[in-house]
Amino acid sequence: MSDEPQANEKQLLHLVFGGRLTDMRGIEFEDVSKLDLVGVFPNYTQAHNAWKSAAQRTVDDAQMRYFIVHLHKLLDPENDDA
Repeated sequence: MSDEPQANEKQLLHLVFGGRLTDMRGIEFEDVSKLDLVGVFPNYTQAHNAWKSAAQRTVDDAQMRYFIVHLHKLLDPENDDA
């Protein structure tokens, strides 16, 4: 299965980013200016692959966490059918 969106596939934007957390039980970052903005992706599959790659690169840093934000849900919350 290809990661590339098909012509008839709806574009569902996702943001992948990460940073060092102040506490592993929360989502507060030590320094927002040092966030790692991995990128914006046209579908969840590509975002997940980018998230996984970034997380694996920082596996030795227990305070580092990466997240996937479903931008399509923020941009059009009333029509979220995904």
